[in-house]
Amino acid sequence: MPQEKERNRRVILASRPTGAPTEANFRFETQPVPKPGDGEILLRTVYLSLDPYMRGRMSDAPSYVAPFAVDEVLGGGTVAIVERSNHADYRQGDWVVSQSGWQDYALSDGRGLFKLQGPVLKHPSWALGLLGMTGFTAYMGLLDIGDPQPGETVVVAAATGAVGSVVGQIAKLKGCRVVGIAGGEEKCRYAEEKLGFDRCLDHRQDDLAAQLKQHCPDGIDVYFESVGGKVFNAVLPLMNTKGRIPVCGLIADYNSSGELPQGGDRLPLFQNAILRKRLRVQGFIINQDYGDRFEEFFRQMSQLIRLEINDRE
Repeated sequence: MPQEKERNRRVILASRPTGAPTEANFRFETQPVPKPGDGEILLRTVYLSLDPYMRGRMSDAPSYVAPFAVDEVLGGGTVAIVERSNHADYRQGDWVVSQSGWQDYALSDGRGLFKLQGPVLKHPSWALGLLGMTGFTAYMGLLDIGDPQPGETVVVAAATGAVGSVVGQIAKLKGCRVVGIAGGEEKCRYAEEKLGFDRCLDHRQDDLAAQLKQHCPDGIDVYFESVGGKVFNAVLPLMNTKGRIPVCGLIADYNSSGELPQGGDRLPLFQNAILRKRLRVQGFIINQDYGDRFEEFFRQMSQLIRLEINDRE
């Protein structure tokens, strides 16, 4: 239980970034620990998930979710422990998944909380990773949209990231050949040696397209997209007929100014490939498109974890 001398440390969005965020866009504050009222819970943040989508919410450009408010605490998924409770459904010591954001303590009326129970209590942080939004994104995007079949080739962008690392491992369990794309030799080595990818290619190398062609001799059946940019440009020509491309993010563009890129217009090439190869390209927002299937995912993923799916936090 918090002592009187304890303070609530909070990270505030001070201004909206232009391009890559800098320290000037954030402000660090301390305030007294809030006290719960009737029907409220005091939550202490133990784990905070920092995810790429947060960069989009720092901007006020139109998007699928409301932007963070300037001069307010930055939002984010958390695993928290109940410190004090005036709520009938929660007791001191309960572990919950919440949206407490970038701060030590937060008040909640109980709405939107997910109480952790059973085996996940041995690894509470998994509720933000393997059994949380990133695992949920990997599971539904790959299996529902990608629909990988045994013997197919699956290529995974950001292969050692929170989403990509799970995508690749599930694809291997489905009997696929898995080729990852990551930045740097160390990440690629990790993907191959620890995650079980058949091959991982460094996108920083100038010959990425040639390497992809070499290591995907039968083409690409599923490409799990979270990056965009030159990585997508290298993958597209190798997509097989009726290939599937789940799109959960475009990291390469998150810090862009919103202006059109220099160079030739590649949209006709993209449209031609979609038509000629009958590609299925589908973007998805995990909680909006699959929120009603979270319990299904949680059960199935809990079983997959027993098959030695690795998590890197």
